[in-house]
Amino acid sequence: MRLSFSLPLLCALFALMGIGCEKSGSHTHKGPHIAYITNGNASFWTIAKIGAEAAGNNLGVTVSVHMPAEGIADQKRIVEDLLTRGVDGIAISVIDANNQTGFLNDTALHTKLITHDADAPASTRLAYVGMDNYQAGRMLGAMIKRTMPDGGSLAIVVGRVEQDNARKRRQGVIDEVLDRSFDPTRYDAPGQEISNGSYTFVVTLTDQFDRVKAKANCEDALLRYPSLTAIVGLFAYNTPLCLEALKQAGKLGSVKLYSFDEADETLQGIKDGHVVGTVVQNPYEYGLQSVTLLKELIAGNSAAVPQSKFVDIPARTIERSNVDEFWLDLKKKTTP
Repeated sequence: MRLSFSLPLLCALFALMGIGCEKSGSHTHKGPHIAYITNGNASFWTIAKIGAEAAGNNLGVTVSVHMPAEGIADQKRIVEDLLTRGVDGIAISVIDANNQTGFLNDTALHTKLITHDADAPASTRLAYVGMDNYQAGRMLGAMIKRTMPDGGSLAIVVGRVEQDNARKRRQGVIDEVLDRSFDPTRYDAPGQEISNGSYTFVVTLTDQFDRVKAKANCEDALLRYPSLTAIVGLFAYNTPLCLEALKQAGKLGSVKLYSFDEADETLQGIKDGHVVGTVVQNPYEYGLQSVTLLKELIAGNSAAVPQSKFVDIPARTIERSNVDEFWLDLKKKTTP
């Protein structure tokens, strides 16, 4: 006769024998299970993973990190699997806030849910951990104006503009460069030139996280706009691929390159003078603070959430003058 046991019963039996029973994830800590879900796979997320796991080690909770490779469908599958396993808390970087809000609301009925990096502000998530992406975009825009005082034509390259963080970064850059008022709700749809007479954003090219297409977009911008002054990369992998395209086209240094995030190739490009600068988030803190907040929420401490429901991890600008100091600190945090 075959005997069957539920997972809770098995865990109880294992506990009597002194054997731990974790719900899911790559660690063996006792305590609640927290899942940290990204919106893709990139070096940025490797840093965030280290922060999330550091928090798990410090707090004695199980942390599993999931990097969906196939967009929304993959993210949805991961969440559904975690809920089936009984996950206690989820931190998720939302791919498409408009189209995922309903799913996120359903998820929030079954577990503690927060967002990080890319928010879904209309959802019932408990909090957002990250930076103000519109303000960060304006920070990069200020750098562009300072280092391109005579104006010029710019192309923007990005994974997708459906993400809340990408949309706001892009709009922040555009608004600051064109000397517009501060308005995070403004949105200039891609597909049209945007200009104030001195600066012109000639195109926004998306790649849907396809690295081959991302590099091809940079090559395409250089071919379509031979007088292009600068390229602005909004996601971590965009600038390294644009560096390759500029090198192959013999235009390193003649076309300015501006960036977001702290890919090694970007930081080396700043040192070499091929990248003007980058606005960095703090992915290590994204991981660390997301897990820390969820641990408090799971314990019933709702006061851990700010009244604004926004845990602000401020952005920073990195240029040649401070890149060495920043890179050294980054290596200290991410080297085992």
